[in-house]
Amino acid sequence: MARRLRPVGPEFVETAPLRLVFAREVAASPEAVFHALAEDVPGWSEWFSAVTLARPTQDGAGREVRLLGGTRFEETVLASRAPELYAYRVDVTNAPGARALVEEWRLTPDGTGTRVQWTFAADGTALFRGTLKVGRAGMGRAFRHAVSALDRRLASTPA
Repeated sequence: MARRLRPVGPEFVETAPLRLVFAREVAASPEAVFHALAEDVPGWSEWFSAVTLARPTQDGAGREVRLLGGTRFEETVLASRAPELYAYRVDVTNAPGARALVEEWRLTPDGTGTRVQWTFAADGTALFRGTLKVGRAGMGRAFRHAVSALDRRLASTPA
């Protein structure tokens, strides 16, 4: 059953009771990575294997995302500052125990490529937070695989 989460702002990334932070360097430019994250939302399912559907809503101010296993999110974009920051809040989800969620993608030039940092900021029941802590390693692997797949996809896309 889908539930509405507590509306939080971008500052939640720093104040959330649980913050999972992952980073990886890629060869693609910050501009190319930002475009894939913020402007080619439907393309997420091509490089992030857990995503089965991603589409912009509200003329780009929101997103609908579905994951393998049936988890669904309705999101509001909180920040879209090319080429360095893309963040969104989950407003409605069927994930049990979630109370507030924000995801932030920070892109920093790194030599000729980009350092991609993903912060998953969450609040929820003790069981929800505990599940995320236990699942941290799996989320990290999923992030690394996704960002590597995105980098390969961007390398094969004509400029």
